[in-house]
Amino acid sequence: MEVVKITPRGYCYGVVDAMKLVRQVAENPAAKKPIFVLGLIVHNHHAVEELDRYGVISLDGENRLELIEQVKDGTVVFTAHGVSQEVRRRAEEIGLDVVDATCPDVTKTHDLIRRLADDGYTILYIGRRGHPEPEGAMGEAPDHVHLIETAKDAEGLDLDGRKLAVVTQTTLSRWDTEETISHLRERFPQIEVFNEICLATQLRQEAAVREASRCDVVIVVGDTRSNNSNRLVQVVREQAGRPAYLVDTVADIDPAWLEGKQTVGVTAGSSTPSPITREVVQFLEAYKAPETATARG
Repeated sequence: MEVVKITPRGYCYGVVDAMKLVRQVAENPAAKKPIFVLGLIVHNHHAVEELDRYGVISLDGENRLELIEQVKDGTVVFTAHGVSQEVRRRAEEIGLDVVDATCPDVTKTHDLIRRLADDGYTILYIGRRGHPEPEGAMGEAPDHVHLIETAKDAEGLDLDGRKLAVVTQTTLSRWDTEETISHLRERFPQIEVFNEICLATQLRQEAAVREASRCDVVIVVGDTRSNNSNRLVQVVREQAGRPAYLVDTVADIDPAWLEGKQTVGVTAGSSTPSPITREVVQFLEAYKAPETATARG
């Protein structure tokens, strides 16, 4: 079986920096213990389990304000997804040492939202409900920001005559976002657009769609909670018209996906550790369909 190793794939620089930062804190004897991560450092349980081995405590939950109430002392790490200003204030009130592992691209979006709100804009934030990144971004100016997933979500809002801007989550599908923005522009011609999908996400999606055209099937390695990993599956199916499947490890690969296939593409979400993806690639390179193995036996 031919395996196409789609590039770029796997860890982006924001994830690399976040993981490195937490490891450095954990290994620093002067760091105030215990060390808590407010949520999952990134949406991949393999990465979280790596930090567990350093004695870092990951607090899993959607609401960062509720999670921080579990921390009474020590050090708290803000994840790569970012947190709201209210969470930052609460950490200071409790007296916690703070380590900020927010991705620079997310920080850039936070700065943009504050600036737009200060300039009197009403902001439509395209994002995924229940994901921590919108929670932090919207928390920069909660009275000015409305979360929408599609253009239809904006229909019930009273936005006539207002200064409007649209801002996006960093890990969305490029194609879905362009379609939503196009609909918003039709309805609100005056709206100003700030597409904040990060370069790492865009490059991985574009490469997956491009390379999928020469593959019979594509395997995406990533956690089911990873938005960017799920979007890779989506764009391969919708934009390249190829079957695509999300796997956490080699054990999740269904032989039925490979039946009759000659070429398989492999990519990985930006929060997926490289060793996990390498195992998938090695498995596929050595793979023989059961009937082939029997015939040769």
